[in-house]
Amino acid sequence: MITNKDVADQLDLVFQLMQLAGENRFKAIAFDRASQTIRGLEEDIQSYIDGKNLTDIKGIGASIAKDIYSYAETGSMPVLEAFKEKVPVGLIQWLDISGLGPKNILKIHETFGISTLEELKACIEAGDLAGLPGLGAKSVEKIKKSIEWMELYEERCRLNEADAIAHELKNSLAKLAGVEAIEIAGSLRRSKETIGDIDILIAAENDYITAIFDAFTSHKRVVEILGRGETKSSVRSEEGRQIDLRIVAPKQFGAALMYFTGSKEHNVVMRSRARERGMSLNEYGLFKLNEQGETDWNRPIASKEESEIFQALGLHWIPPELREDRGEFNWFENQADMDLVQADNIKGVIHTHSTWSDGKYSIQEMAEACIARGYEYLGISDHSKSAGYAGGLSAERVREQWKEIDGLNESFAQKGIGFTILKGIESDILSNGDLDYEEDILEGFDFIVASVHQQLDMPLEAMMNRFQRAIENPYTTMIGHPTGRLLLKRGESALNMNELIDQAAQFHTAIEINASPWRLDLDWTWGNKALQSGLFTSINPDAHSIEGIDDIGYGVRIARKAKFNPKRVLNTLSCAEFVEWAQQSRELKKSKIKA
Repeated sequence: MITNKDVADQLDLVFQLMQLAGENRFKAIAFDRASQTIRGLEEDIQSYIDGKNLTDIKGIGASIAKDIYSYAETGSMPVLEAFKEKVPVGLIQWLDISGLGPKNILKIHETFGISTLEELKACIEAGDLAGLPGLGAKSVEKIKKSIEWMELYEERCRLNEADAIAHELKNSLAKLAGVEAIEIAGSLRRSKETIGDIDILIAAENDYITAIFDAFTSHKRVVEILGRGETKSSVRSEEGRQIDLRIVAPKQFGAALMYFTGSKEHNVVMRSRARERGMSLNEYGLFKLNEQGETDWNRPIASKEESEIFQALGLHWIPPELREDRGEFNWFENQADMDLVQADNIKGVIHTHSTWSDGKYSIQEMAEACIARGYEYLGISDHSKSAGYAGGLSAERVREQWKEIDGLNESFAQKGIGFTILKGIESDILSNGDLDYEEDILEGFDFIVASVHQQLDMPLEAMMNRFQRAIENPYTTMIGHPTGRLLLKRGESALNMNELIDQAAQFHTAIEINASPWRLDLDWTWGNKALQSGLFTSINPDAHSIEGIDDIGYGVRIARKAKFNPKRVLNTLSCAEFVEWAQQSRELKKSKIKA
């Protein structure tokens, strides 16, 4: 059985090879769109393949469907094999090199017969590349530097890394004369879990542009100027990130912010809505179309504010996190708002570690840090006994920890501090699906986060059985970081998330959104499925330090992107309500077992 990811990866590879082969742009984009559609599909694509109804999926035409059917039957996609003969797959890596476009890549390959990064580096060092028409010494030097950066830094970075860079620059540039408005744009504004280039947009009149770009390119974080033009400058930060600053006229700011926020898929729909209404939408504004169907630049409709553009296109304002063409248009045609969880809805901090296992701070220190941040309760969930590598707690040490927690809670009460520490554990899900303690210990916890830390590479069927047993266990309050991924470092375990979400919802078991920027797991793309199933979550920092508590903010952003409202987020509940929910979950599952 092939997965959605399998098919999406194949189609994405076709798209990249088509670019390198100089194929028709719109034909290539069709494969890119199909890849994105299938990657975000809530249902298993195998059901469409079995039913021979792939074309029922929006964006999947007869030709692409034929290729997918072939891939399912033979393991080979004819269109992909055809382009593999034209262009070596190794050249795809070259697309990330600044200064090289698809045409030059193909020219280099055909001229020198090379297809690997190492061969390209050797060609540069030998001086051969500089002699190629259309390049020259200056371009080759830029290519060389870009390769060096590629090898030194990952092409993408985590959300927190991009956040730190972008906000420092934004705060600095906002103070400059002439800056009327400034916003972070791109995938960072949409709260994607990993970020490529960082985009910043400024509204300023022409007289101030030179001074603003001077300040930007000379900022202390900047180590290299990649390019500087009349309206855009690009630099490299000391962390290896590319940062693009665009400056537009104040009257164009809303349109530019919308355009450069994206996503590409969202923008395509917005432009299509404009065309349907006799208008044209681009980064400069919303304009009337003339009789020839061309943009009438003399008939502007809206450009200064995003909200007025949405309104003109029959929509309420759409939050940036939702601009992914995943159902937002249907909703905001009829609704002015979507009740998305916010940071100030969070009342308690669940899934934290202390010095009892592998945390850096004591329970008291973690509690006091939560109190200082305005939270009402703290759920301590140190590692269970099987996690010996992380100081996992034996049954005896669990009981000792409970005594410490009781003492701290009593102390808070005596001082009139309205704060509670809850007794939890991050229990390893053993290979057979059992939790890591006997029932008499499990019974004493207020809540249990059940997680997989070992044997992450189990086959799909075995891993699904493992998780299913844990979900049905009466003592499992929530599943922790379900896929086990570490962003930009480690992939996901083999899981059928459609089935897992349905089962968790059925058994009144939550699946956490692990707010650590290394994880951000549950992935936001499962938000529509979670909403459909009625899944509960908890936005958990998995904090091993006081600083880690603040990662909740990243989790909130992912939860919003996944369309979670406060009512489906457990730690928006009061302490008593959270404990009651956990107890109800326990009793419900016990009753299912008895039945």
